Amino acid sequence: MLRDHRQLLVTFADKAAVREHVAAVAGAHYLPRAYAVVDDPDDLTTLVLPDSFVMKPTHGSGAVVIVSAEADPDARLPPPHWGWVYSHVRPDAADRDQLAAIATHWLSQLYGQGPNREWVYGQITRRVLIEELLTTAEGGVPDDVKLFVFHGRCHFIQLDSGRFGLRTQDFFDPSWQHLPLSGGPPWADPTPARPARLEELIDLAQTLAQGTDFVRVDLYHLPDRIVFGELTNYPAGGDSPFYPARFDRVFGEPWTVPARYV
Repeated sequence: MLRDHRQLLVTFADKAAVREHVAAVAGAHYLPRAYAVVDDPDDLTTLVLPDSFVMKPTHGSGAVVIVSAEADPDARLPPPHWGWVYSHVRPDAADRDQLAAIATHWLSQLYGQGPNREWVYGQITRRVLIEELLTTAEGGVPDDVKLFVFHGRCHFIQLDSGRFGLRTQDFFDPSWQHLPLSGGPPWADPTPARPARLEELIDLAQTLAQGTDFVRVDLYHLPDRIVFGELTNYPAGGDSPFYPARFDRVFGEPWTVPARYV
């Protein structure tokens, strides 16, 4: 965050621009379908969209609206000024005017300028991205597979499950050996099985990490395909604790930070 101000990191953080990068480097078949990228939130009131979709700002993290029939029937959209959160509502609760109002609030925010100074988000054109909703065979939200890649090689894998329910989080090495490490949420019980496409997940992450000394590559492992999620150079703003704390050093061991970025 302090020294690497290359344009590549801006591309990674821009949820619209990174799609072109992924298509060029790894192939468009890894991308979720994009229904629209809008500059004017009022366009959301007239867009033709399926019953299920995901809406997110292109210039930040932590703000998502998921619309699907699997949401809690009592769930409602937040007021626009509280809208920088994860929300999951049914189609009949996804009022288009309120979605537009939430998106308007998103685009008014200069994200990443707080204590952590995530400079990269201030360089991104503020837009709203509408993508397909990815689901499991049972219709739920798929697990997040987050691969930590240092100098082009994956060293650690984080698996997050149950984002809108009982959230669990587990860490593994690339051979899928469970690490005695916690990032806060509890471990899954039983321990998640090795993904059927683990080698492809790792190969794709290492391909997408080209040109960086560190990036976390977030992917989704679906029954029939692997789908790109995001690239982040600043997981949790660089301020996510590990328990036990010795894993701070373990995670740093594969990383030789360049003396200068060019």
